[in-house]
Amino acid sequence: MDTPCDVTVQGGVATVTLNRPEVHNAFDETLIANLTAAFVSLDDHPDVRVVVLAGTGRSFCAGADLNWMKRMAAFDHGENLADAQALAAMLRVIYALSKPTIARIQGAAYGGGVGLVAACDIALAVPEATFALSEAKLGLIPATIGPYVIEAIGARQARRYFLTAERFDAAQALRIGLVHEVVAADALDARVDSLVEQLRTASPAAQLECKALIRGVAHRPIGDDVIAGTAEHIAAVRASPEGREGVAAFLEKRKPAWLDQ
Repeated sequence: MDTPCDVTVQGGVATVTLNRPEVHNAFDETLIANLTAAFVSLDDHPDVRVVVLAGTGRSFCAGADLNWMKRMAAFDHGENLADAQALAAMLRVIYALSKPTIARIQGAAYGGGVGLVAACDIALAVPEATFALSEAKLGLIPATIGPYVIEAIGARQARRYFLTAERFDAAQALRIGLVHEVVAADALDARVDSLVEQLRTASPAAQLECKALIRGVAHRPIGDDVIAGTAEHIAAVRASPEGREGVAAFLEKRKPAWLDQ
């Protein structure tokens, strides 16, 4: 029996593949639980440096599964809340992962699928990919994915796409900041591999701290507390083992130790 998501680890790279092509990789409670468990496990995996999130079939992720939505329609408030909290927890795990994440978008991403894209650090899409925050057409709102999508595209663009629920193409996704690059389908894997190699040259500890820095500084006024916090942060990183090793390797014109791991 096929699992709703597959995980492979090779050469320090983990690939998590949504594997429900018959329903366009749509979410249900089982896929959400599997994705959460996969990312929690990879966060602790000592050999994994980068995580790639991919999809099988024609779509990257079409959002909520229709049968799951039918079941949710019969839920009371408490059951709906528990369900929403599970989805919110999954997105949080992906967003806060200690390792770099790349979304490999080979097809459509709608609703919660856009949330997955926004929760990843880097997003690459084929020109044929389409996107939509379609919840309002169903009388719903993009609530649990909202913080990640708004961070990616900004409040102004969110006003348009949350309210219209319209589809937009990969070129527009690039313009508004949802994806970083649009890459031809036959070059997508090569571009992902190229980015992985770039990511592997950097210090794993520094990448973790970079992600923490962005979360701690984004959208905050540049006041005394932010300035003091960044000074404390770099002082701590400079004194860390990988901070010391990186500077020493640079000065000694040698490879840092993490490249040999």
